[in-house]
Amino acid sequence: MLIWQLFRKNFLLQVPSLNDVPVHYLKPNSLVKFRCMVQDMFDPEFYMGVYETVDPNTNARVLHFGKYRDVAECGPQQEIDMNSSQTVTLERQTFYCVPVPGESAWVKEAYISASQARVSPSTSYTPSRHKRSYEEDEDMEQHPSKQKEQHMGSGGDSHGCGEPKRLETEASAGHHLISPNCSPPLDLNFPLPGEKGPACLVKVYESWDTFKVNDVLEVYGILSVDPVLSIVNNEERDSSTLDPMECMDTAEEQRVHSPPSSLVPRIHVILAHKLQHLNPLLPACLNEEESKTFVSNFMSELSPVRAELLGFLTHALLGDSLAAEYLILHLISTVYARRDVLPLGKFTVNLSGCPRNSIFTEHIYRIIQQLVPASYRLQMTIETMNHSRFIPRKDYTANRLVSGILQLASNTSLVIDETQLEQGQLDTKGVQNVKALGNLITWQKVDYDFSYHQMEFPCNINVLITSEGRSLLPSDCQVQLQPQIIPPNMEEYVNSLLTAVLPSVLNKFRIYLSLLRLLDYSISDEVTKAVEEDFVEMRKNDPESITADDLHRTLLVARFLSLSAGQTTLSRERWLRAKQLEALRKARLQQQNYYSYVGILPPLEAMALLDLCHSKINSLSQSCLCDVSNLDHGTANFSKRRYSSAAATVSWRRSCVESCLRDSRSRSWASVRFSKVGPINS
Repeated sequence: MLIWQLFRKNFLLQVPSLNDVPVHYLKPNSLVKFRCMVQDMFDPEFYMGVYETVDPNTNARVLHFGKYRDVAECGPQQEIDMNSSQTVTLERQTFYCVPVPGESAWVKEAYISASQARVSPSTSYTPSRHKRSYEEDEDMEQHPSKQKEQHMGSGGDSHGCGEPKRLETEASAGHHLISPNCSPPLDLNFPLPGEKGPACLVKVYESWDTFKVNDVLEVYGILSVDPVLSIVNNEERDSSTLDPMECMDTAEEQRVHSPPSSLVPRIHVILAHKLQHLNPLLPACLNEEESKTFVSNFMSELSPVRAELLGFLTHALLGDSLAAEYLILHLISTVYARRDVLPLGKFTVNLSGCPRNSIFTEHIYRIIQQLVPASYRLQMTIETMNHSRFIPRKDYTANRLVSGILQLASNTSLVIDETQLEQGQLDTKGVQNVKALGNLITWQKVDYDFSYHQMEFPCNINVLITSEGRSLLPSDCQVQLQPQIIPPNMEEYVNSLLTAVLPSVLNKFRIYLSLLRLLDYSISDEVTKAVEEDFVEMRKNDPESITADDLHRTLLVARFLSLSAGQTTLSRERWLRAKQLEALRKARLQQQNYYSYVGILPPLEAMALLDLCHSKINSLSQSCLCDVSNLDHGTANFSKRRYSSAAATVSWRRSCVESCLRDSRSRSWASVRFSKVGPINS
């Protein structure tokens, strides 16, 4: 068994991948593999699993098998006997698959490094054809004259049948490719703009009902690039070579479902499996004995890896260690279960306090790109919201699912940059896009548009929102950024930070974040009872501020804190640490929100508001002491002798200031203006 596993592993590494090798470097009908996401599922198609050919001259009959083929095999003097009793019609399912959206560059490089495939350019095409890389193909698309010169430089050789030499264009940085017959651009239907790589029609022969849209697969199968498949806008094509049912399809549907095989090759699947994760540094299946050894060895050195990662992210967040703690918890979060409509385990973080119109958020995304297997940065501008397609929709004319930005693979990190948002008007599409983002964050689902109805597609997307103040979108946790250092040149700072980290250490960070998502977690009955008692006590001490949402959030923080330390069960120590982190986070938010209120008032109004605060606090209790200072700067510092804990002090300050603000709104002089950091009771 062990020998077979080693053989299988080494053999599969030798299979060339369409993710790495251009199609024209691969031989037709050869074994290939493809790492992809199922973007759409076409209608099932029927094919001749067994058919019989007959020679009219000799009446000799031959049986053929049609599996793993797109075109029936027939000799020059043979004809297919459509009325033969030996004919067997079978069914197969076609998936339209695209490369994993937002796949990080380091993931691609790791797969290429691990590959043992040896590929030489295919000789099945005309000998004079020059082989090009994807980048060269893109240049040819942008400069058709170059392409024409390249293909006519050999003297205009043609195939034996008299057709001009086939022009091929590989997948490039855009969605649209020019088909060989000068038809309108072919949309490869990538969910994200700027994606590279081929799209494929993956034909599955068995167990296709175990796969669904947005699944990430690794498929092994037979590559089919037969020229007869390129029927787009070819008015002179021989109708006898096509399926008789093709005539029932519209021209647009035919164009989408039967694109040129040089642009959208076919793979006839022999083996297909869902990927448990997207990280090539981890074993593909963690249940195998060899994988368990790998996990055990890595878990033994988890503590120093976490410490190094915390330091790395602290530097990336300009010295803010609290924000770095929460970013680690966010990056290892995942939806582990669903209770009715509620997704459990999601942990959307709103990192507020980011500089406006700054390159800071761009560099934060660069850091995240280096750590996670798949990610995308969504710049939330009025133009983006009004003109981009976020929600996939059904195109009934072409009978396909048109992709949208939110059609992402599971565990993709989505960074929403709200610092770019300016004043403007959202149109109907923009409002729908904002609503779609809210549903994604709150319910971890996207409602695909099927014109006459909407269909829910559950997802598991890690959403990080960067904003100047409190985000306009919902979140599970808001963390106010407090930079301790301000680098003079952010570009140089981030580059030096990435350069200082050794590749081996960076790989440990990547394994750490991916592995912890896959660990099981539980809470013992004893700890559950202790948490319940602790929460009841917290409610007694502060019934107005402590809610069920606070309990849920603290339990989430405790869960991810435990997992980040390699512990698969909650301990009393981790619960107390989670409460401490939450108290620090809330204290920071209350301080920022209070200063935002007072700081935006004119000096005289700020002084009047502080005087009102002073009188209100004096009337609350004889045991309270109020010290109002720094009036000229529009700030106040409150203290109370009877409250020793940070959480209690925060709650007391909050109730005082809220009471003052309620009174101030009823006075003619007080007009409190809201800033982007959000209201004080947020």
